[in-house]
Amino acid sequence: MKNLALFDLDHTLLPLDSDHEWGEFLARVGAVDGAAYRARNDAFFAQYNAGVLDPVEYLEFALGTLAGFPRHELESLHARYMREVIEPAIKPQALKLVREHQDAGDLVAIITATNHYITAPIAAAFGVEHHIAAMPERDADGKLTGRLAGTPTSGPGKITHMHAWLERLGQPFGSFGRSHFYSDSHNDIPLLSIVSHPVATNPSAALASHAQQQGWPTIQLFND
Repeated sequence: MKNLALFDLDHTLLPLDSDHEWGEFLARVGAVDGAAYRARNDAFFAQYNAGVLDPVEYLEFALGTLAGFPRHELESLHARYMREVIEPAIKPQALKLVREHQDAGDLVAIITATNHYITAPIAAAFGVEHHIAAMPERDADGKLTGRLAGTPTSGPGKITHMHAWLERLGQPFGSFGRSHFYSDSHNDIPLLSIVSHPVATNPSAALASHAQQQGWPTIQLFND
């Protein structure tokens, strides 16, 4: 019987938050008003860490920023962001964990609350085909509108999107022998609670406490 392996991305497979770092990158290279953008970006990040973030409000802030660039400029910025920020942050131990599940024949996916535009190239860099993320709306010409298409992929929304993805594959959740989910965040407790093998990975203090109460295993991929 096939097994399922799901991975959160930020602070789980990466030792950083790709969404927040994208904003920092834009400010650093002068693509946005640095002071104003950083203030909003940092405020949203603090709300996320406190578990009080409105995901739609944040996503439409992030997607609105993306929509403000011509497509060719946005692609150039993202390629530079991958080279300068993301690729140096992809650590061998994280790649090894993903490869172990792939080599075992598991169905592997990255499931993240960060938007699809930012994270699709990151999933590809990990060699992961299946990637579930918040989807940006596009107009008839394929241009980003700055709005969210559908519902966020955060908290309980990860469960909804996971089921929809598996249904499209014709492999319902109950058909797997074992299901793993690796995450660092207390925001992911809903999905961690329904898989057969939850793994608190580089966990926040809140998740570490919950994992200990539940008897879930804890691993640290990053010690620096």
